[in-house]
Amino acid sequence: MPPKVKVTKEDILNKAIEIVRNEGEAALNARNLALKLNSSTQPIFSNYKNMEDLKLAVISEAGRMYGEYIKEDILSGKYPKYKSSGIAYIRFAKNEKELFKLLFMRDRREEEKNDDELTPIIKSIMEATGFSKETALLFHLEMWAFVHGIATMFATNYLELDFNLVSDMLTHNYQGLLKVFKEKENERS
Repeated sequence: MPPKVKVTKEDILNKAIEIVRNEGEAALNARNLALKLNSSTQPIFSNYKNMEDLKLAVISEAGRMYGEYIKEDILSGKYPKYKSSGIAYIRFAKNEKELFKLLFMRDRREEEKNDDELTPIIKSIMEATGFSKETALLFHLEMWAFVHGIATMFATNYLELDFNLVSDMLTHNYQGLLKVFKEKENERS
């Protein structure tokens, strides 16, 4: 009798990511995953408490992958840091449509909000613009709504844009918001 092939936790996670990438989150279930692993469901539930536990691991890994996009764009030095984060977000949506949907287009009402993630972004806006923390947060929310809209169009195949145009659009929106927010601050003074 040939020895059984051991399916590792890493194998399971990698195959789960592959399923979500190629077929979407809805295709991630124990039966489909076991089929893709050429195994029974036993290794899945030996390594993960349940499918929800595995899904959280997939979300975490997708988040790590997204973080690599941000790091890559920032380190390239092609754009200012803040713009690089927006470009990375859109590029991730374009290249990893289903993982983008999993991370950023799911119901998140029950999730704890982690405002610590925003702290360096808000700080960089404050440094670049001189805005207060509250104004920088509002500025970021308006800018990010625009960025998310473009990313969503890529992720849903609604629109395909040239990245030079995307870059110009982000610059124009940033400059327009900067002007509006500066005028509001001047009115308050």
